[in-house]
Amino acid sequence: MDHGRAAPPETTALPEGFTLRRATSADLDQIQALLAERGEVADAVDLRLIVEDSDAGWDSCAVVVAADGRVVSTATLLDEELILGGVRIPAGQVELVATSRDHEGRGLVRALMAWAHEQSARRGHLAQVMLGIPYFYRQFGYSYAIPYHPVRPVHTAPPPEPGHHVRAATIEDVEAITALQDAVQATADLRMPHSPECLRRLLARDGSTQWIVEREGRAVATGRSTPPEDDVHLGELAAVDEAAARALLRQATDLAAPTSASVRVGDRPGTIASRALTEFLGAAPEAAEMYYVRVADPAALLDRLRPLLSGRLRAVDHARVDGAAVLSFFRSHVRFDVTDAVVGPMVTGGPLQSPASVGGAGIAPDLVPALLFGPHGIVGLSHRHPDVYPGPNVDVMAALFPPVRADLLTFYLV
Repeated sequence: MDHGRAAPPETTALPEGFTLRRATSADLDQIQALLAERGEVADAVDLRLIVEDSDAGWDSCAVVVAADGRVVSTATLLDEELILGGVRIPAGQVELVATSRDHEGRGLVRALMAWAHEQSARRGHLAQVMLGIPYFYRQFGYSYAIPYHPVRPVHTAPPPEPGHHVRAATIEDVEAITALQDAVQATADLRMPHSPECLRRLLARDGSTQWIVEREGRAVATGRSTPPEDDVHLGELAAVDEAAARALLRQATDLAAPTSASVRVGDRPGTIASRALTEFLGAAPEAAEMYYVRVADPAALLDRLRPLLSGRLRAVDHARVDGAAVLSFFRSHVRFDVTDAVVGPMVTGGPLQSPASVGGAGIAPDLVPALLFGPHGIVGLSHRHPDVYPGPNVDVMAALFPPVRADLLTFYLV
């Protein structure tokens, strides 16, 4: 499809006779077989739903083919949108990455990630968000930044909730699902909602079921669960009251009962559903689990965030400042003027190893995603990392870069 962007080269020659190119419909069977072999059978269905959707299409998928024409590696780029303090940030998400076992270790995923990042930049994305196996994607410029919702085991099924009807959602429920999720995400500093296009695909996929809880003909809760073959993961719970949330959890436990599957719940702390279900849930895991985030151009992203940065300064009386501010990434830096608590355009500069000497702050470039999207803020990060420091104007930098509470909805449940 035409995204209104310049088309990339048709093919890229790689070492050892491999070729990277945009996927076509003729590749579908091979890509699906590769995804099912290296991941889940449901991944093959997900790929078809994406490439056959007019809002994504084959431009979203790339393959590496061997000299004999076999598809040996693939990746797919999805459009997303992060919303931080009301500022919309176009973003990308790389998914459905797979390489055949006998072609691992040859740099094929590295080439596909380079393709995805080039495509993402062409689409105007200012960040990329990923789920992924530990460490692997750090090799491609990603860092851990945003905590997952904690996933807690269910130890007791709630009692039935009379007057509530739980059913699988349909395409006619998209508006109701969106309204319920918007209400939950309204209090988050950073959110990533499901677009209507994404919801269409979720409603059609095999790997999860979207649920609607109705009471007196009105949608009062929604959530999504995985099939009960291994265990049931119930996530993305959004409810108008505690009874509706309990009805949804009861549905999940009933779904699991015939196979004695365990049930886990993605807990969204501070929400109605979280309060309603906590008595039925075990402890959250202690191990950290986080989204990968990549920010290739911090200056461009900071420039997009200027209205938010200005608002943060206005909200904190003791942090009001006029004059120049500096934030160094050590190999580069940005300088911006602040006038009457209004943050001016970002001006980029070269290496700046000692920003405190000019009244500025410093942060390692791989920690920029955690600075802008993470739960610690610049002060908290400075307590954890020697290469983060707020500089002499701590109040100003703390106001500009506070802790962020995030609520992200992604295609795959985490």
